[in-house]
Amino acid sequence: MKILYVTTVGMTMNFFKALVGELIKEGHAVDIACNEDEYKVDDFFRKLGCKVYHIGCVRSPLSKSNLEAVKELKKIVSENHYDIVHCHTPVAGVCTRLACKSFRKNGLKVIYTAHGFHFYQGAPLKNWLVYYPIEKYCSRFTDVLITINQEDYALAKKKMKAKKTEYVPGVGIDVDKFRNTVVDRTAKRKELGIPENAFLLLSVGELNANKNHQIVIRALAQLNDSNIHYMIAGKGDLHDELIDLANRLGVAEQVHLLGYRNDVAELYKTADVDIFPSIREGLGLAAIEGMAAGLPLICADNRGTRAYAVEGENAIVCYTADDYKSSITKLISSRSYYDKLKHGCIKSAEKFSANIIIDQMKGIYSALLYIGK
Repeated sequence: MKILYVTTVGMTMNFFKALVGELIKEGHAVDIACNEDEYKVDDFFRKLGCKVYHIGCVRSPLSKSNLEAVKELKKIVSENHYDIVHCHTPVAGVCTRLACKSFRKNGLKVIYTAHGFHFYQGAPLKNWLVYYPIEKYCSRFTDVLITINQEDYALAKKKMKAKKTEYVPGVGIDVDKFRNTVVDRTAKRKELGIPENAFLLLSVGELNANKNHQIVIRALAQLNDSNIHYMIAGKGDLHDELIDLANRLGVAEQVHLLGYRNDVAELYKTADVDIFPSIREGLGLAAIEGMAAGLPLICADNRGTRAYAVEGENAIVCYTADDYKSSITKLISSRSYYDKLKHGCIKSAEKFSANIIIDQMKGIYSALLYIGK
């Protein structure tokens, strides 16, 4: 089996290390096509023997570079005779399916994983007017459409035109890694500039409007407790805006923007609570990683978190800054409730194990090629 993975940016491939490694171990060939201008594909893949092709695909859907990417993908597919092309991320998904239309009559199979449709219950009208028609059109050139949450799955089954629709709960995580990582909390907190005895909240994600970190900073100000600290692992355009907000609210010394980190597993073990306030998520990998590490979850209600967050069993679900404030207070004041959520999180994370997802994906690949013969 020869597979081409297509993503908009190289960093996205980090989510597929375990799956690609397993496929190559079994003797299959895997290549990658993406834009490496901003984020390079990790050397992990090149060391495995993956060929990496640079394409002009960019996140902005209106960029002319995406038209070039379609041409580039046609050339790559024409020259390499793949069995399957598996595309991820919205723009790459559109470019790939347009590029592969004519090759499908020769047996090429095309898979698209939607990591959260831009159109969903409560989404802005413009999302439905722009993204929905495009996805519906491209679904006609899709052999398997994979969704990662139940809301998207129901919509895809009802409205999209893919030959087959599958539900796969994300890309999988290394549960053992996050559960068993050992860290010297005192030393790690000292390294990060956080008091040893502070009650520490952690968010992992880009600094953008959708991740909604500002609501936690506002809750932190309302709490008026200098012993509660909030660290965010991630980078993004809102870095300065979040710093300004923390300064205005008088909690700048309690907010720690860590930038992009390679030690996230250690950060989870250094924190007390995983806080995940995103407005929109296809699933929310960071929340699941924190759960696997044994952190109680405080999260927003969205179609992604509904796949795993159960109020009172493994999470506290919030809607307003006041909700986040009261949730933090509850976990500080009740050790028994804290421990209940902690154990619930550890158990809930198991169904998102990479081993389970890898087996499911290999089954989809095998069935697709078998049915196509």
